[in-house]
Amino acid sequence: MLFVMKIYMLLLVFLISCAGLAQNNYLLKTEDGRRVLLKSDYTWEYVDMKPLIDSTEVDFTKQPKNSVCDLPQNFVEPKLDKKIQSQLKKGRATIAHIKKKVAKDHNCDAADVLLLSASEKKTNGVYHFCVNGTKVTYKRNGHAIVKKGKLF
Repeated sequence: MLFVMKIYMLLLVFLISCAGLAQNNYLLKTEDGRRVLLKSDYTWEYVDMKPLIDSTEVDFTKQPKNSVCDLPQNFVEPKLDKKIQSQLKKGRATIAHIKKKVAKDHNCDAADVLLLSASEKKTNGVYHFCVNGTKVTYKRNGHAIVKKGKLF
């Protein structure tokens, strides 16, 4: 009888904690720089009443391609280990294949994808790219290549 009561108490505590964790509030930023609080009851409110930047002063279309990546003028992509790259050729997971996947994910050419840094082994690797002025990170596990933070 005591064992059954413990199970009921654990179940009750678990259900109460799940209900509390299910209600999340999200903080987002608008295009003009204001922060918005999205509440779990489907309402929202501004956290910052004034915009942080005046959107009329900034022309986002005329920024250079690598403005976010902050690359020097004479930037050279790092060289990867030729032995590892030759082993990855069979599974189509070389840096050229990874660049093609990144370019496909971001709707650009493979030439627009710049490798910033890489850490790779035969079994896995992490690659940091600059794509159209945006920094992105991709992971390789075996021959599977996926954007960091995505499961599928």
